Amino acid sequence: MTGNSESEKVSGGCLCGAVRYELEPPLRPVVACHCLRCRRATGHYVSATAVPRERFHLIESDALKWYRSSPHAERGFCGVCGSNLFWSAHGRDTISIMAGSIDGETGLRTVAHICVAQKGDYYDLNPSEPQYQAGDYPSPWSS
Repeated sequence: MTGNSESEKVSGGCLCGAVRYELEPPLRPVVACHCLRCRRATGHYVSATAVPRERFHLIESDALKWYRSSPHAERGFCGVCGSNLFWSAHGRDTISIMAGSIDGETGLRTVAHICVAQKGDYYDLNPSEPQYQAGDYPSPWSS
């Protein structure tokens, strides 16, 4: 893959290869979530893109596990290597994909940071990138 063109499928997966997926572009720009749940699930913060569910295709999924991390969402991860891969809100027509799990270059850019009041004290945010509190990000494709 050489970017995020409209016609080129995007592939990705976990560290060990037991979970693989394909996405049909376009992909939403990356949104970084700094909430406590995302930080605990990943050890840092989440940087995720998203696509409508009909453009998300699992290729290898025997090791895929889902964890209900809140009353309204669950997280998909590899049961073999533990890679954090997906975030899925109940009733939402999109699925979020961890940007770091995409093969090769993505052509994507971070457009916002959300839940910044919960960010870790050990890192700084780029002040040129928009920052939002929980629930006030104006995109219909939020993390």
